[in-house]
Amino acid sequence: MSQYVSRLGRRSPAAPSRLRLGHRRPRRVAMLSVHTSPLHQPGTGDAGGMNVYIVELAQRLAAINIEVEIFTRATTAALPPAVELAPGVLVRHVDAGPYEGLAKEDLPAQLCAFTHGVMQAWAGHRPGYYDLVHSHYWLSGHVGWLAAQRWGVPLVHAMHTMAKVKNANLADGDTPEPAARVIGETQIVAAADRLIANTAEEADELVRHYAAHRAKVAVVHPGVNLDRFHPADGRAAARARLGLPQDALIPLFAGRIQPLKAPDVLLRAVAVLLDERPDLRSRLVVPVVGGPSGSGLAKPEGLQKLAARLGIADVVRFRPPVGQDQLADWFRAASVLVMPSYSESFGLVAIEAQASGTPVLAAAVGGLPVAVRDRRTGFLVQGHDPAAYARVLGDFADDPQLSARLGTAAAHHARSFGWDASAAATAEVYTAALQSHRRRSRAHHG
Repeated sequence: MSQYVSRLGRRSPAAPSRLRLGHRRPRRVAMLSVHTSPLHQPGTGDAGGMNVYIVELAQRLAAINIEVEIFTRATTAALPPAVELAPGVLVRHVDAGPYEGLAKEDLPAQLCAFTHGVMQAWAGHRPGYYDLVHSHYWLSGHVGWLAAQRWGVPLVHAMHTMAKVKNANLADGDTPEPAARVIGETQIVAAADRLIANTAEEADELVRHYAAHRAKVAVVHPGVNLDRFHPADGRAAARARLGLPQDALIPLFAGRIQPLKAPDVLLRAVAVLLDERPDLRSRLVVPVVGGPSGSGLAKPEGLQKLAARLGIADVVRFRPPVGQDQLADWFRAASVLVMPSYSESFGLVAIEAQASGTPVLAAAVGGLPVAVRDRRTGFLVQGHDPAAYARVLGDFADDPQLSARLGTAAAHHARSFGWDASAAATAEVYTAALQSHRRRSRAHHG
């Protein structure tokens, strides 16, 4: 919770009844996700943790009687204009540019068309139909800025990633975020009634890099679907289902294949490990589950070629993105999930893996030190030196019980990150945004 939300919680019970009545939740929220649909498969293209975040949050908000309509860009003519994702959650497909072949970098030119589609949907409703706009990522923030002003409702925005933070932590050869995005994010931070950050560090970055007002920033940790991600019948059963050897050391990478996520660091670490300990080759399996994304699309087979150059193609298994249920099995089957990312606002897969009973080896960046408890539920590494990751993988090879011991603690740790708690905290942010927006409106109108 932000300091602001915490202060709301401590308001004296003797507050005037008129003020207490003003603390109502929104009835219906317009949620904006311009560049990626909640219906897309996470792990490929631009679909990733943000997709999971939006789907899970929307469903949990609907469960506490806050209806959600998600506006996203139509990427196929096969889907109807509106799809019910769950009771109380509607996905609206907005025509804005060609269905296919439009890169995320080209989307700013389509924001006018997208905004027009959102306004058309709103025009078919009575006044006051939407109580609040919640935008995700900077592209959606610009549409949300206009929509919120036009409808006379508050704007709540979640950055998910920030250009200035990404540019300060670029992988070698990665493409910097453009100046237009930095300008756009700065405008959204100034315009939003509330900003939701995944961690206290992200909240500090909003203040430090974008001059956000501290009182407008609320920290709400993302959650994990504990009904899907849990230890279930254990590592051995998961390996049997996936056709993996029972006695193998299995360091797993799961996510979008792009320089930012640094899957190459895992491959280089495996090469270092095998150079030092060739005896491990016969019991090492390295699954890479995911598809190319972002700047990784320029070299979609780059990781396979790297594995060949490093001489480890025989131990690396490339798999396409999988559905959430099968992803949970990959997590259960792994000895350790490896996340050597250069930047992560939180790292949902780290919590999902831990909830499944698997420890995490991650870079100590962004929100990962919140998601992973160093030496208790996994290991955090400073920097991206493959040798440092290789040393930790060697520890897992030397101690067959290390995965189980850390995994038990990891599953316990992850249980505190349920989506119900995230939705309840988000609803409090909505309530605070509505209250302050009404206060400003009254002051403006005298």
